[in-house]
Amino acid sequence: MAHSEEVSAATEANHHHHRTVQIYIDRIEKTSPDPTTGVALYALGSVSDTYVLFREVQGRRDDELVPRTDAPIHLTEWEHFYSAQAKLNPGSAPE
Repeated sequence: MAHSEEVSAATEANHHHHRTVQIYIDRIEKTSPDPTTGVALYALGSVSDTYVLFREVQGRRDDELVPRTDAPIHLTEWEHFYSAQAKLNPGSAPE
């Protein structure tokens, strides 16, 4: 097989395993590889260390916390994520 054919075959194989999808993080449209990782999603959304990221879930279930790890995360086109303070204490008096 010629070198250019090998590169084309390898590139095509990668397209089957890694695609890009459009997602929203804090209502801002982003492009992400799929699959990705929690670490990559936090970086893509510029989520600070004092915040956590959630994946919106349809229906009456709780939204899912996205762990800040290298574990693979499979995405769906136009999926929504949002950040929130890691330590929320509603109703507490401001310091």
